[in-house]
Amino acid sequence: MNLCDLTLPTPAGNLALEEAFLDLAESGRGSPLLRFWEPQQFFVVVGYGNKVATEVQTSFCERLGIPVFRRSSGGGTVLQGPGCLNYCLILPIASLPELHSISSTNRFVMDRNRNALEEATSRKVEVCGHSDLTIRGLKFSGNAQRRRLNHLMFHGSILLNMDLDLIEQALYMPTMEPDYREGRPHKTFLMNLQLPGETVKKALARAWDATTPQEEIPTGLIGTMVREKFGQPEWNLKF
Repeated sequence: MNLCDLTLPTPAGNLALEEAFLDLAESGRGSPLLRFWEPQQFFVVVGYGNKVATEVQTSFCERLGIPVFRRSSGGGTVLQGPGCLNYCLILPIASLPELHSISSTNRFVMDRNRNALEEATSRKVEVCGHSDLTIRGLKFSGNAQRRRLNHLMFHGSILLNMDLDLIEQALYMPTMEPDYREGRPHKTFLMNLQLPGETVKKALARAWDATTPQEEIPTGLIGTMVREKFGQPEWNLKF
């Protein structure tokens, strides 16, 4: 598997790069891939079907200059920023029977990530809901996937040392929540791993046998996606 540890300067660019890698693989020019990126500014990312007005405390975000973006996968709304590590897997669906459905893909990827992070943290890590990673009922990672005909993108964020108070102020309670949350607000539902990013990246790269440097960065496709999609209010604020 190829490995790419690359953070672009803008939120839109980072979201576009994930989808560009998926398009590259779907066109037959890409390899299985694990990518890491760590945002240096705060911004909100809503899932594809989320409504901004019900998920994001827009007045607060506007006052603090926190922009809102939309990704092309499902899942819930998150606040990104310093102290948050993101990963993205690009996998060929035909390569393993576990990847042939949404539910089996969730189980396969989450079990592998759980095992890797359990070893890295020396604490018991559990998969809760469909695709959350938790320690003692506290969530530190949310994940989602997008499927194309021949390849899928599975991505997620891992809280390392994130400002949980800011999450509480920037986001409403989610309109859909897993049973294990039991109505807990963000501050008492989320936790930080308090691990260096390099420790987590090494654990996940080892788990996925990602050792080959990714050489091709589809800069032209990234630029097109930012101009036509991820940088446009018509996409980011459409619901």
